[in-house]
Amino acid sequence: MAPKFPDSVEKLRAAGNESFRNGQYAEASALYGRALRVLQSQGSSDPEEESVLFSNRAACHLKDGNCRDCIKDCTSALALVPFSIKPLLRRASAYEALEKYPMAYVDYKTVLQIDNSVTSALEGINRMTRALMDSLGPEWRLKLPSIPLVPVSAQKRWNSLPLENHKEMAKSKSKATTATKNRVPSAGDVEKAKVLKEEGNELVKKGNHKKAIEKYSESLLCSNLESATYSNRALCYLVLKQYTEAVKDCTEALKLDGKNVKAFYRRAQAHKALKDYKSSFADISNLLQIEPRNGPAQKLRQEVKQNLH
Repeated sequence: MAPKFPDSVEKLRAAGNESFRNGQYAEASALYGRALRVLQSQGSSDPEEESVLFSNRAACHLKDGNCRDCIKDCTSALALVPFSIKPLLRRASAYEALEKYPMAYVDYKTVLQIDNSVTSALEGINRMTRALMDSLGPEWRLKLPSIPLVPVSAQKRWNSLPLENHKEMAKSKSKATTATKNRVPSAGDVEKAKVLKEEGNELVKKGNHKKAIEKYSESLLCSNLESATYSNRALCYLVLKQYTEAVKDCTEALKLDGKNVKAFYRRAQAHKALKDYKSSFADISNLLQIEPRNGPAQKLRQEVKQNLH
C-alpha cells in the first residue's frame, strides 16, 4: 500500500525536511516537488515559499550528485527571490562539481557581497581562485562572466534576519579565520600570493583601491605570511575611510613584522581619524624609535600632540 502523503504545502515541506534529515534525498525531493505543484495549482503568489521549495529540492539533487537539476532549481529559486544565499551557495557547489569554475566563482563572489563572513563562500573563492589561475593563467579575471552587483536592499534584507542567524554566521567567520591562519601555505600558494599582491599594488597606483582590496584579500587567502600585504590593504582602507579595518590590518602586519614602519604609520593615521589620540601617539613613538628621522611621522606626532593636550 502506497504511503499517504499530506496535502498542504506546509505539511509537505515539513515532511520533506524530515526525509532530508534522515538522508532520504529522493523522497525529500519528491515531497518538495509535490509541495511546489500544490502551491502552483492554488494560483496564490508566494514567491518566498516557492523559492525555498526550489532551493530545498536543489539541495536534494546536490546530495544525490544530480548537479544539472540542482543548478536548474537554484536558478528558479533565484528568479523568484534574487540574491538568496542558500540557492547561490548550492548552485556554486554544483558548478564546482561540474568543473564550471568561472560560474562557481561568480556565485561565491555574489554571496560574499551579501555577507562577507560566509565560511563556505570564503573557502569556495579560495579554491576557485587557485583553479582558475591554474587553468586560465594570470589573465583569468578577464575571462570571467560579469559578477552581478548586489543592491543594498538585498544586503539589508539579509541583515534583518533573526539574531541567532547572525550568531551562527559569527561562529562560521571565526572558524574560517582560524582555519586560514592555521593552514601552512605550499610553495605554489606563496607564489600565487605574491602575484596577487603585485596586482593589488598596480591597482593602488591606478587609484582603484576597492579592487586592490579584493586582490590583497585573495593574496592573503593563498598565504597570510607577508606583513606588507596587510599593511598595503590597510592603506586602501585608509583611503576609503574604513579606519577600523585599517587598524586591524596594521595589527596583523605588526604581528608578522614588529618593525613594519608603514604599518605603524598607517595605524597611527587610523587611530587619529578614530580620535584615539593616545594609541596614535604610541604608534608614532614606536615608529620613530625605528626611524628617528622619518619626516611624515614627526609631522603626524606634532598634530597628534596638539589633540592630546
